[in-house]
Amino acid sequence: MSGSGAPTLTRDGAGLRIGVVASLWHTDVMDGLVAGARRALGASGVTDVELMTVPGAFELPLGAAHLLRRSDAVVALGVVIRGGTPHFEYVCRAATDGLLRVSLDAHRPVGFGLLTCDDEQQALDRAGLSGSTEDKGAEAAEAAVALAVALRSTSPADSGRG
Repeated sequence: MSGSGAPTLTRDGAGLRIGVVASLWHTDVMDGLVAGARRALGASGVTDVELMTVPGAFELPLGAAHLLRRSDAVVALGVVIRGGTPHFEYVCRAATDGLLRVSLDAHRPVGFGLLTCDDEQQALDRAGLSGSTEDKGAEAAEAAVALAVALRSTSPADSGRG
């Protein structure tokens, strides 16, 4: 989601179990993303939150898959900042494709909070910190809760279809 035109996704997430998988690179940015996700989950009524840290963005999909074994949804948070080598493209593509695959294989939401930025300032602007223009951690958490609620409300058990 971009900051402009973003939908309001506030949902009642009471009773949901949400996992948060966060990479360890770029501590200041990650602290903001995790805090934003926690704020949004709390505002949605989610009280059962498990945080797992992984070394970097490349490891987010496996961490998400692990948490989805016992969660209704996962929020994946990380940041990759462009450098002078193709590393940026490889890691961003692998993490993005991996998170999508995990979500589809598990049939559960993965909120996408992986920042892919040209420089550190872009990451700080999106980290939900004081002075940031966006809070991508909160947005990823809101998306995960909204989809988990939507899936729960349309499950075969609720609709009478088996």
